Amino acid sequence: MQKAVELAPDRLIPGGRPDPLIRQQHGLIGASISRIDGPVKVRGAARFAAEVPLPGMLYAALAYGTVAKGRIATLDTGAAERAPGVALVMTHRNAPRMKPMPLFMTAPKATGGNDLPIMQDDRIYWNGQAIAVVLADTQEQADHAVALIEATYEAEPAVVGFAEARAQGTEPGMFMGQPLKMEIGDAEAAFKAAHHRLEATYTTPRHNHNPIELHAATLAWDGDALTIHDATQAVAHTAWSVAQIFSLDESQVHVSSPYVGGGFGSKTLWDHQVLAAAAAKLAGRPVRIVLSREGVFRLVGGRSLTEQRVALGVSEDGRFDAMIHTGTVSMTRHNALPEPFIQGTKGAYASKTFKLDVEVAYLDALANTFMRAPGEAVGTFAMESAIDELAHQIGVDPIELRLRNEPEKDPISGAPFSSRHIVEAYRSGAERFGWARRDPVPGTRREGEWLVGMGVASSTYPYNRMPGGAARIRLGQDGRATVSIAAHEMGMGTATAQTQVAAARLGLAMADVDFRYGDSSLPGVVLAGGSQQTASIGAAVMAAHAALLTELLRLAGNDSPLAGLSADEVEGRDGGLAKRDDPTRHETYASILARAGRDEVSVEAEGPPPLETQHWSMHSHGAMFCEVRVNAVTGEPRVSRFLGSFDCGRILNPKTAASQFRGGIIMGLGLALTEETFFDERSGRVMNPSLAEYHVPVQLDVPRIEVMWTDIPDPHAPMGARGIGEIGITGVGAAVANAVFNATGKRVRDLPITLDKLM
Repeated sequence: MQKAVELAPDRLIPGGRPDPLIRQQHGLIGASISRIDGPVKVRGAARFAAEVPLPGMLYAALAYGTVAKGRIATLDTGAAERAPGVALVMTHRNAPRMKPMPLFMTAPKATGGNDLPIMQDDRIYWNGQAIAVVLADTQEQADHAVALIEATYEAEPAVVGFAEARAQGTEPGMFMGQPLKMEIGDAEAAFKAAHHRLEATYTTPRHNHNPIELHAATLAWDGDALTIHDATQAVAHTAWSVAQIFSLDESQVHVSSPYVGGGFGSKTLWDHQVLAAAAAKLAGRPVRIVLSREGVFRLVGGRSLTEQRVALGVSEDGRFDAMIHTGTVSMTRHNALPEPFIQGTKGAYASKTFKLDVEVAYLDALANTFMRAPGEAVGTFAMESAIDELAHQIGVDPIELRLRNEPEKDPISGAPFSSRHIVEAYRSGAERFGWARRDPVPGTRREGEWLVGMGVASSTYPYNRMPGGAARIRLGQDGRATVSIAAHEMGMGTATAQTQVAAARLGLAMADVDFRYGDSSLPGVVLAGGSQQTASIGAAVMAAHAALLTELLRLAGNDSPLAGLSADEVEGRDGGLAKRDDPTRHETYASILARAGRDEVSVEAEGPPPLETQHWSMHSHGAMFCEVRVNAVTGEPRVSRFLGSFDCGRILNPKTAASQFRGGIIMGLGLALTEETFFDERSGRVMNPSLAEYHVPVQLDVPRIEVMWTDIPDPHAPMGARGIGEIGITGVGAAVANAVFNATGKRVRDLPITLDKLM
């Protein structure tokens, strides 16, 4: 199948014929429009998952285990049960029978963070596992009662140290059903024979998710039907997965999630939603559960640590002869995501030989999960730092070394690029940032106590589109349209951008288009992850629009100016349909429906399989420029300027896109300078489960961030656009580290870059 798709004519592949919207150079596509949900949020009228009021609702609190592996020996809940306001204490002794969560990627709609039994027995699988649920009339009463629960454990030997896990043997990593291992030629031999060589080891720590909105759900049973108001980036997946857990039909579970305060890969299905649903069933009353910040650290996975070896061999003229990127990551046996740090390396540079490999060492710990740009965020730190080291070693400008090794086609698969303009991004970014003023000799620029340096790195993230996207378009005689799809709005501007796109496609004003999303009752299976939601929605709406055109032309009949035209010959324009090359042949939607005696027309269609990702090599790209200041006395590093120059296809809404780019860069600054989960390798416990001790960037940590882009449409992507949600974090860690080296002459290969490493 793969080979057939690769060799098929372009016209048979989705995207083989460019989306007609790409031709629109003015109008709604590319307009800077403020988020349509902004006024609702500013007024406080947007109800998030923990703000939905239900009559008779109880509040939940969780007690967490304190050993890494073993069983509960004693569990005393008496004091909690007698505490004021307590309606129920649920433990493994009285929890209803449930199946494990369907593990993410094991079925099309599976979204579970692990596949362990949830409160079905006395077993403990990680330090921080929930051992009891308290339901009370108020949150304060629940929190007080849960503190009264006393437990003892029979601990068993657990593997919680990375070195210990690695010593017990590693296994090959798998990601999205594919092995994380590939070789082209004999890279080790080519490395040894290369004219110039660079070999180094880079390490990155564990990272935890900290979206501003805590993980929460408000839910209620009505007989055997369950309604969940959830904070999720996977409404359809959650409905199906919860149905499997409670042995229900998928139609019996309704998930609603119109507003989500950040997800970044963490807002899928974890133990807290399942425990709340089970407790609500026992109590016979609605339940609200909001994880505390500590609870997020205990129950919701994050990014695992990595140890990466990069070995680069280049010829005398600076061309790569060998590119080796291998190493080890940690994970548990209860999840399916080894941090795939080689992903960004696969399509970045031309090289005669490659050796890429991710090995897995298994721990008894909380299951790790997807976190913004899984793989690329930390993998680009290692590879882009190594390229900078090599450039300094051989006396070549870091940008020039990268551009010398720009590939003409995908270096691994050999597929043609759908669109690749990273060279333009580098040239324009370097000019605006003032790269020519950089002194290549480290430590030469000083302003008072501050050493000043510049660094650069490439960023990359693949174009993704998952199968299952479907959309419904309803068009009324009043000229208004409703577009419905089970997609998500997590603060990135989905509703705004997709309303723009739908209005442009239909030839309507934005005010005449309603975009409905965030509900499992709507068509489609769309995950807000992998920077693929824009493409998935776009392809689904394109399919529905094609069906709508066919139906409208049928209804128009022979008395219409459109008579005799096919769907390929017309487009939405001025509140109706018009012939593409002759806009005088036009009829309004209202006129078509009135003549047909119809109040409305409704169509639903599914986007085609995402075969374009197997036919072309499709990626977003960027060039990250950073200026840092390092205090010569204290070692304190400060980022003083940052610029991201991106090549991501057509930018649908510059205002919301700039926010996405900047948000990714800020998260990258945390990865580079502050974020680290402190993990006690004696007990397997996270030791800094709060924002007081797990440091994310705050206002004073963030400099002026400038963003720019090529805005060159990708002819093979819906609307000409590729994903932008994750590329912003990639390359940032390396750009900061490379700037620190230019400022100080000290090369930091272990994130985060803290002052103790620079003193």
